[in-house]
Formats: sequence, C-alpha cells, structure tokens
Amino acid sequence: MKKLDYLSTLFVGIDIGARQNVVSAINFEQEFLIKMKPVPNTQFGADQLEAMLVKVLENNTFKAVIIGLESTSFYGVHIANFLSASEKLMPYKPYVYCLNPKEVANYKESFNSLDKNDGIDSFVIADFARVGRIHTEPWRGSQYLALQRLTRHRLHIVECLTREKTYMLSNVFLKFSEFALLQGEEHPFSNKYGATASSILTEFLSSEDIANTSIEELVDFVNRKSRKRISNPQMTAEILQQAARNSYRLDKCLYEPLTTSIACSFNCIQAFDKELKAINKAIEKAVMGMNPVEYKILMSIPGFGPVYSSGILAELGSVNAFPNNNAIAKSEKIC
Repeated sequence: MKKLDYLSTLFVGIDIGARQNVVSAINFEQEFLIKMKPVPNTQFGADQLEAMLVKVLENNTFKAVIIGLESTSFYGVHIANFLSASEKLMPYKPYVYCLNPKEVANYKESFNSLDKNDGIDSFVIADFARVGRIHTEPWRGSQYLALQRLTRHRLHIVECLTREKTYMLSNVFLKFSEFALLQGEEHPFSNKYGATASSILTEFLSSEDIANTSIEELVDFVNRKSRKRISNPQMTAEILQQAARNSYRLDKCLYEPLTTSIACSFNCIQAFDKELKAINKAIEKAVMGMNPVEYKILMSIPGFGPVYSSGILAELGSVNAFPNNNAIAKSEKIC
C-alpha cells in the first residue's frame, strides 16, 4: 500500500454477497461513519454506495479513501471496478483492494469479542485497512478483464482458423486428393494455405487441368504466383503434375462448386490471419501498459512466448494476489 496520511484517510470495508453488499466506514480513531449499511449488489446499489461515501468524505476532512473487499468468487468484480473508476471519488484518490479472505479471517480472530451481526466482516475489513495490513497492489481489475477479453478472443480466432483449415482440407481432398495428402518435404509449398497454393487450387478448375498443362506453363504459373520466391519452381511444377495424375477423377459437375467452396475458405483464412495479427498487437499493447515487469519475467521462461505470457496474466492477474506458489498452482480464477 502506498504511504498515506492515515489521520486524513477514510477506511471502508465491503462484505460482498451475491445479492447484497454490506458497507462499513471508519476513521483512524476507529469511529463508525457508516455502520454495516446493506446495499444491493446492483448498479443502483453501487450508485447508493458511491453517494454515501462522497457525503462522508465531503462532510469531513478526509483527503483519501481506502476501500477493501474480500476476493469472493466473481461477485465483487463489478463493485471493485465501479469504485476504482468513480469520477466522484477521484478527488479523494480512491485505493480499492481485493483482499485474501484467509488474511482477513486471521485478523478477525485477533478481536476478543465481536457482535454476531450480519455484515460485521465489513468492519473487520475496514479495520484491517486502518492498521496498515494491506500489502497488495490496488485493484486493476478492469485492465485484467480487458486483457482477458483480448486473449480469449484470440483463442476464439485460432479455433475458427483451425476449424476452417480442417473443413477446407476435406474439400481439397475431394478436388485434388493427392495434393491434400502431401506432407512435410513432400509438399510443394512451405505454406499450404498461402497465396501460391490458393492459386493452384482455385484458378485450375480440376486436377486434370493441372495434369494436362505443359511443364513450362506450370513453371511460369508457379513463378508468377509466388513472385519467384520458390527456389526450385521446376521441381514444384513436377510434384504438382505428378500429384494431379495420381488424384481421383470426379464428375465435372462437382469441380466448380468445390472450387467456389475452397476459394471461400481461403478468403476466411486470410481474414482470420489478418485479425490474428491485429489482436496480437492489441494484446501486446494491453499487457505492456498493465504489468510489464511480470510479463517480461514470464517471457524469460523457456517455451513461453507473448501468447502464453499474456494469457497467464489475463487469467491469474498479478502474482502478488496469491500468498504462495501453491495458491497460484491451485488457482482457477482471480477476483
């Protein structure tokens, strides 16, 4: 927690519930300014809570406000985001913290006697902040949520891309069976979904057309479509012709529909590739502006690239939110 003048700070604790939040606010002398006040866990309730806090802050000499809430599933996400970004609270430098429930429970045991009132935990959380027990970073949930949306959308695009390639391959096998089965060094193109492969599969109506084209014309075609980037166009043309001769023949009525379908798939793949590059840039921008230190640490691990590193930060948040390595290993979600 940043160094603050605790005498001029309002300490707020929120006991989070699925339907209702209970709020307590105290000063450094441990005097209640809001005592276990229930508000709905809705946008309306958040507006009520904001108004209560602003009223207390305006009627006193507070210069800052510390707000603590337990990391209880996902029920506290909205209120933490709302309060950390509240324009009305900004003059008071709001610090919102998502706290480890075990630490709060251990602190609660230090009280010899507490009323059994519902919402008493809101006071315990406020007092936990008052005595300076918070050592985590302030809530930045919106940024983690934004990164999570990007990394999960990237996964969605990759899944769409994989599905489209798999689907297209079935049509390629029907039209040009031997070409679809070529793998590794046997394949004439380093990128079987690239521009040259696309031209072969869409500009020749059938495998018979490839087989009947002269080798000189096929070499010229490969050179033009690859912009002379293929080192041995002669060998490439020979592989294509041999594959065409070994492929199954189809009824002529099938070739045009298959070619149209394959062309459409290539368009989809090209579009997905373009969006993948765009979202990769967005992810890098988001993660470098949020948590560059932990991102670079993850990137230093062998086998971890930008995708894995960003995904881990998006799903887990900062490692400072966990008390030890075992807690990170067992974690599925963060607050």
